[in-house]
Amino acid sequence: MLCWKGATGGPSAAPTKWLRLVSNDPTLFPELITGLWSADPLVRMRAADAAEKVTRARREVLQPHKKELLGLMTEAEEQEVRWHLAVMIPRLTLTAKERQMAISSLYRYLEDRSSIVKTFALQGLADLAQNEPSIRPKVVEILREATRKGTAAMKARSRKLLLRLEHI
Repeated sequence: MLCWKGATGGPSAAPTKWLRLVSNDPTLFPELITGLWSADPLVRMRAADAAEKVTRARREVLQPHKKELLGLMTEAEEQEVRWHLAVMIPRLTLTAKERQMAISSLYRYLEDRSSIVKTFALQGLADLAQNEPSIRPKVVEILREATRKGTAAMKARSRKLLLRLEHI
């Protein structure tokens, strides 16, 4: 069982602990996902961080939570939750309708006031475009524009993503 109490401790103590626990026992992942709806914004932020890190290696644990995560993607307000969702959602197996919903949310994230949310929205769009040829031209266009007009982080990420997408 995950202890949310540690979420208010040191800057990364809780996510590191949760990451270790859930990595060793994936049956705890639903509890981590529950933290995304906590009343405490710090718990939400840290649960998002740990969930994103767990799913880098274990994408399959996300799938049972697809509907809830797609809904959260449209309503999340904290930039820390939004940027983690931007890279987690493309790890899901999505229907065409769900993929369109995710793409629409990522387009909205590109308008966020947070540079990191915008940067991870670019990443999420590129990840979706890798397996969805119909959106690739539009995503390549967005990435090219970000290399010209984005923040330093957006420019650097876009250059890297363009190299990957242009060679598919």
